Amino acid sequence: MPYEGHCHCGRVGWTLNAEPQWLTRCNCSYCRRSGALWAHASLAEISVHGNPADRIRYTHGEAMLAFVSCRHCGCTTHWENLSAGSGGQKPEETRMAVNAAMLDPDQISHLRVRHFDGADSWDFLD
Repeated sequence: MPYEGHCHCGRVGWTLNAEPQWLTRCNCSYCRRSGALWAHASLAEISVHGNPADRIRYTHGEAMLAFVSCRHCGCTTHWENLSAGSGGQKPEETRMAVNAAMLDPDQISHLRVRHFDGADSWDFLD
């Protein structure tokens, strides 16, 4: 720790300053296509680096979050909570996720992977 991830070309990166309880594999229409493996944490525990111009954001449906990818190599590096601060949430209570698939597999091999049904029930399947 900390965990340092980045896209394939290295232009978009992130630092996670927390040990995830688990990693999440989601089957929603975006996550299953991107192959993401999410590590969730509070905004205070994650920093994103690189030139903001190198990032593209994609929203879908209710637009509650934005999937962020590198403009150059296309890797999805993280998602941002677009409702941060709404509903009385304090910034440290607001969550986001980084794509742990951007890490070397040896760094995360000790973490449990939970499967989340983002396509239908909105529940963990375990």
